[in-house]
Amino acid sequence: MSKTAFLFPGQGSQFAGMGMTLAQGYPAARSAFEEADDALGFALSKLCFEGPEEQLWLTENTQPAMVAVSAAALAVLRGKGVTPDYVAGHSLGEYSALVASGSLDFGAAVQLVRKRGRYMQEAVPAGVGAMAALLKVPEGKLESILSEAAQGEIVTAANINSPEQIVIAGHAGAVRRAVELAQAAGARRAVLLPVSAPFHCPLMKPAQERLKADLDATPFRDLAVPLVNNWQARAVRTGVEAREGLYQQVPNPVRWSDSIRALAAEGVTRFIEVGPGGVLTSLLRNIDASLSGAKFGEAEDWEKLAAKASASEH
Repeated sequence: MSKTAFLFPGQGSQFAGMGMTLAQGYPAARSAFEEADDALGFALSKLCFEGPEEQLWLTENTQPAMVAVSAAALAVLRGKGVTPDYVAGHSLGEYSALVASGSLDFGAAVQLVRKRGRYMQEAVPAGVGAMAALLKVPEGKLESILSEAAQGEIVTAANINSPEQIVIAGHAGAVRRAVELAQAAGARRAVLLPVSAPFHCPLMKPAQERLKADLDATPFRDLAVPLVNNWQARAVRTGVEAREGLYQQVPNPVRWSDSIRALAAEGVTRFIEVGPGGVLTSLLRNIDASLSGAKFGEAEDWEKLAAKASASEH
């Protein structure tokens, strides 16, 4: 029996206009956006639908906006009877995944990630940190590149997205040196990313400590659907493990490649990316050529998703 995993995207997939067709087409999606607006006390939905982009790209806005669109898409899928056997989310997406698993209330999730975004933004002064994407670094070279680039500063793997794509984070100087060293070592591409803070590296420790009090004050139920988490890339089923995973993921790398392999090992063959964009769907084939997925973040995605589902049943 084939199993389904819902995958929830993280920061970087946002765009002005996201979720609007869902809200226009489905009352369940509309009510998810209304719930997010009520929980935060301002019109987050308007920011998702209309922008402006520079406001939407502020981390403390981006994070709840992404969770809101994912929750709206999730509500539509549930209404159509599509449910997951497993869930996983990339970084911020783990909050959306825990909403889907029944562990975390949606209103609590948007409040938490708004604070998380603010804490991450404030953990490192602007310009001090950086992130870069490294594509096809020659095998076995990453560790030596990072240790040589450090020169007393911090630079570590932040997102292990696929065998071909690693994102690094740390002090700006060390990240720039790592980019040059990766290019010299024969990486296909090494580029600095337009981000506002160096996520998922030890420079995020102050944000992790600030977030702890908020996580501890938030109820987490045991999961109705198991989650494969970022921190350990393993299935968790209790509220205690879910909360700990969100705490530990802040300064630690997102082990996305390992998470997808763990899901495949559990018998998952059908992956649905729930939320804006299609980044996670495109990573699937890079992780394992036998895996494929479909995305659902806009109303027009439903026809493709339904067609794919009926084709796989025949």
